[in-house]
Amino acid sequence: MAAAAGLRALGAKGSGWLQRGPWAPLTTGFCSRGPAGIGRPEPGPRPTIARQRDGIRNIILSDPKRRNALSLAMLKSLQSDMLHEAESQDLKVIIISAEGPVFSSGHDLKELTDEQGPEYHAEVFQTCSEVMMLIQSHPVPIIAMVNGLATAAGCQLVASCDIAVASDKSSFATPGVNIGLFCSTPAVALGRAVPRKVALEMLFTGEPISAQEALLHGLLSRVVPEERLEEETMRIARKVASQSRPVLALGKAAFYRQLTQDLRTAYHLTSQTMVDNLGLPDGQEGIKAFLQKRKPIWSH
Repeated sequence: MAAAAGLRALGAKGSGWLQRGPWAPLTTGFCSRGPAGIGRPEPGPRPTIARQRDGIRNIILSDPKRRNALSLAMLKSLQSDMLHEAESQDLKVIIISAEGPVFSSGHDLKELTDEQGPEYHAEVFQTCSEVMMLIQSHPVPIIAMVNGLATAAGCQLVASCDIAVASDKSSFATPGVNIGLFCSTPAVALGRAVPRKVALEMLFTGEPISAQEALLHGLLSRVVPEERLEEETMRIARKVASQSRPVLALGKAAFYRQLTQDLRTAYHLTSQTMVDNLGLPDGQEGIKAFLQKRKPIWSH
C-alpha cells in the first residue's frame, strides 16, 4: 500500500510500448514537459531502452556518446521506464544497466550553464530527486548493474538502488568539487550508503574509489569479473523474481520506512508489518508449504 501510494504521488503514467525480439524491447517517443526552449529536451529517440522477460525488466542507459549523462531527457526517460505498469503483477524486479565504458557521468553540464537559468536548473535537480526517491518507493527491487565509471549523479544512481552489482573494472566518484559544483544531491544517497568519513573524503577530494573499495564501504552488494557481471546480476534477479511480489513489496516498503525511526518505533512498525504479512495469502501459503515440505505456489 505504501509503495503504491508513493508511486501515485510521483505521477505514475502509462505509455505505449512496442514489443520486439526475445527480450521484448519496449520503446516510446519522449515528450518534454511544456514548450521546447533553450536547453529543453526535444522530442526524438529515447535515451533509454527497456526490455522485459520473465518478470525482469532491464532498463539500459543508451547514450554512450554522451557518457550516459543524466540529462533531463535521460532522467524523464528513466522515470517513465520505471513507472510503466509498475503495479503489474508481471513485473518482479528491475535492472538498470548502461551501454559503453561509462555507466553514467552524472548531470549533463551543458544543461547547467546560465543560458538555461534557475527555473530549468531547478527542474533538472527536482526530476533527478524524484527518480532517486522513486527507486526506494517502487514496489519491486531495483538492481544496478555497473560496468565502468559512475560519477556524480551516476554514483548517486548506484547508491540509490536496492542492490548494486559491479565489475571489477568499475570505479565511483563525486568529482563536482573539482569544477566548482559540490555534489550536494549525490551526497544524499552516498551519505546513506557509505560511512560518513568515506562519503566526505569522496565529496571533498573528488577522487574515485575502486569497485573493491566501494564493496568494502557498502556502496556495492558484490563485485565480479567483467565477464561474469551479467550472469551474476541475472542470477540475483531471477532469485528475486521467484519470490512473492506482494511479500517483497511489503518488506521493501517497511525496510525503508523503519530506517529513519528510533529503535522502539522501528520495532513497532515492523511488528505490525509482520502481522500484515501473515494476513497476505502468500504469507500463509509459504508457511503451509514449509510445514508440508513442498515448494510454495505464490499468487504472483
